[in-house]
Amino acid sequence: MKPDIKICGLKTAETIDRALKRGATHIGFIFFEKSPRYIEPDVAGRLADAVRGKAKIVAVTVNPTNDDLDEIVALLRPDIIQLHGDESPERVLTIKAVYGLPVMKAFSVRTSDDLKRVEAYIGIADRFLFDAKPPKGSELPGGNGVSFDWSLLDWLDGSVDYMLSGGLNKDNIADALIITKAPGIDVSSGVESAPGAKSVAMIDEFFDAVEKAYQPETASGS
Repeated sequence: MKPDIKICGLKTAETIDRALKRGATHIGFIFFEKSPRYIEPDVAGRLADAVRGKAKIVAVTVNPTNDDLDEIVALLRPDIIQLHGDESPERVLTIKAVYGLPVMKAFSVRTSDDLKRVEAYIGIADRFLFDAKPPKGSELPGGNGVSFDWSLLDWLDGSVDYMLSGGLNKDNIADALIITKAPGIDVSSGVESAPGAKSVAMIDEFFDAVEKAYQPETASGS
């Protein structure tokens, strides 16, 4: 079964349209001001009109206050809130209760110990996102174009629903899917021509690579 595919950090109608036409199941808008993919909530809300009913709209936040979320939820009307900071299980529960929306909790991974933090959120977060820990000096919790050791995910059992993120691109997505069998994948910098600038051609190349990974190999000699 093909995974859910989330394209994150989109900022233009053209790239959103291409992602949807190619089969994106989730479109992410980033509300972290230090990110080159940051978008104002009112602009994201207008762009999201083209997404509604075709794919899930994801509001990507980092340690948001209730005031932040009030504005984002009112203007974007997301289907999912993604928390990419150090939000506690209690904070996740509060956000779910206040806004009545499912929460995807992101974790930065470098070692198996990083994944063990997930245990406290099982049954609380609706889905997880596993990204690579940022390189030294980066202020961005995600979108850094680096990967982690995917074999670490062997620790998880099938009950943990997640999206794989971190440095995915057209050249490594097939290996990532073979190694992890991830139920969802998330790509941002891997479809960019420059930080924050999504490329229609690279979106096409990424989806082509995913489709190729799921095509049965032609039998030898046929």
